Amino acid sequence: MRKLAIDVVSDVVCPWCLIGTRRLDQALASFDGVDFEITMHPFLLDPTTPVEGEDLRERLTRKYGVPAASMFARVEEAARESGIPLDFEKVRRSVNTIAAHTLMRHAAPKGTQLALSAALFDAYFLEGKDVGDHAVLAAIAAQHGFAEDEAIAILSDEGERAMTKQQAAAMSRQGISGVPFFIFDRKLAFSGAQSVETMKQVIEKALSESASAESAPA
Repeated sequence: MRKLAIDVVSDVVCPWCLIGTRRLDQALASFDGVDFEITMHPFLLDPTTPVEGEDLRERLTRKYGVPAASMFARVEEAARESGIPLDFEKVRRSVNTIAAHTLMRHAAPKGTQLALSAALFDAYFLEGKDVGDHAVLAAIAAQHGFAEDEAIAILSDEGERAMTKQQAAAMSRQGISGVPFFIFDRKLAFSGAQSVETMKQVIEKALSESASAESAPA
């Protein structure tokens, strides 16, 4: 079976990351006989978000100088085109995501990272949950390979949170300034929630280049 590594840099509170990862899922469904090895990497869309979070609309209006509602329609339309019933009326809080990313890092060796990532996107954007709250996170993690007390212990560990911050900073140092950001076979990359067709074309190119490299004489 062919294999292809895909690295995804995203943030739990980034709506375009929700849309981009859903489109990636749709693109991958077109390929048979390929083992896609997907790894999620942390990015902090707004590192200045306080740990306790704050009102989303107030924060966006203060940051961009325009009413927050004016930013939502385009994103909701793009989400609906990808089959996502996004409704910003349910999304009320701007959330610090260091804790969520910390859990996702620990989900990787459990084999539940992708499922947890999807659950966190759904919890925040579709259910309006505060995914910065440790109790909320622990309850979600309990459905993806964690015991609740295990999740709480991880979330309460300052060393774990510091490691997450370091990893997110490393993504920025690599020149990644916007998310979602996708890297295929550690060679081909693009930024943004590209169309499913564009993603399929990049995946096909990555698979072709990988096959050519494997068949080339040493």
